[in-house]
Amino acid sequence: MALKKKPVTGMKDILPAEMQIREYVMEQIRETYGSFGFHSIETPCVEHIENLTSKQGGDNEKLIFKVMKRGEKLNLETAQSESDLVDSGLRYDLTVPLSRYYSNNAASLTAPFKALQMGSVWRADRPQKGRFRQFVQCDIDILGDSTRLAEIELILATTTLLGKIGFKGYSIRINDRNILKGMAAYCGFAEEAYDQVFIILDKMDKIGADGVARELAEAGYDEEKISKYLNLFENSTPDAAGVRGLGELLKGAMDQSQAENLASIIDSVTEISTSQFNIVFDPTLVRGMSYYTGTIFEIQVEGFPGSVGGGGRYDKMIGKFTGMDTPACGFSVGFERIITILMDEGFTVPGKEEKMAFLIEKGASDLVLNQAIREAMELRSKGEVVLVSQMNKNKKFQKESLQKEGYTKFKEFYKD
Repeated sequence: MALKKKPVTGMKDILPAEMQIREYVMEQIRETYGSFGFHSIETPCVEHIENLTSKQGGDNEKLIFKVMKRGEKLNLETAQSESDLVDSGLRYDLTVPLSRYYSNNAASLTAPFKALQMGSVWRADRPQKGRFRQFVQCDIDILGDSTRLAEIELILATTTLLGKIGFKGYSIRINDRNILKGMAAYCGFAEEAYDQVFIILDKMDKIGADGVARELAEAGYDEEKISKYLNLFENSTPDAAGVRGLGELLKGAMDQSQAENLASIIDSVTEISTSQFNIVFDPTLVRGMSYYTGTIFEIQVEGFPGSVGGGGRYDKMIGKFTGMDTPACGFSVGFERIITILMDEGFTVPGKEEKMAFLIEKGASDLVLNQAIREAMELRSKGEVVLVSQMNKNKKFQKESLQKEGYTKFKEFYKD
């Protein structure tokens, strides 16, 4: 059987030009989030299957790459169900592993704990532009802080990072799951219907208000509730005043302090941030993860389909491990999507020192070879980047390829 040279579907090889951009963005992530007091941590890429299928990950639980048992534990002849075959899986995000990590190590960590995680995750998803089956996620989380300071810090840290790598004019869409529930309760939807209503509402940006109304009607909800529900969205403004006005209207259906908390987050971020972005109250924002309990947010970049990052508060997840709820809030930037946008825009890494390539003609004597290497070593000792390579027959193409990798200076060495 012939070996296959292309990577597995949904995964990709990364060429040097892209790798330079990825490493630069990772450096900016570590530097920026480090300045906000976040600590780098690492969790295993393989998690217990029980943790991954705990109904915390929404639709992602349908996309798990499952790992079969090994050795004596794997008995294909007696297996009757999947649990007889599988005991672990590749992580589909970094939040579930972080919750397990914190539950296992809380006694050794500061409180509140500010975590930074970067690493690959895997989802058996349908590949498309900016979406892969193996991809890097970058999460920051604050564990142990129930106040709005956590959300404010997460948003400011993330927008500071995006500003450093050149993003401007994007939007942070923000909402609160409690407001979503309050709106549904105000309009008379039963609590057991909330999930279905929110799934339909989440399509608002794709099918519009008429499409949402039609799907709610097809799901069996009466016209009066649907009309009342959609009027709430039409009359809401995308700012802190809109949050407070909606909170006042929903006074009997939700706790007023929850609306005031969200409005205060918007006010603080607007007043403090120096980055160029808009923070927008969007009462149609749902986010699919079932573990969110309060504030939720997403990054929207004009011209790019889907979000470029998101997160929210998940105060109940750690309690699934420990039996005691711990406040938790996180924000993830879509690393792969950010790289895709930068690559499409022809981004080049700023401030990089010029790189030099020494090209040695084939057949050059040891004297010439040693001279080239000696010069390269002297320059390297001074901190310069020097590539020493054989000169190709098509020298022009070779130089063009090296220029794409950032080499701007060339020196040629010929045989005697």
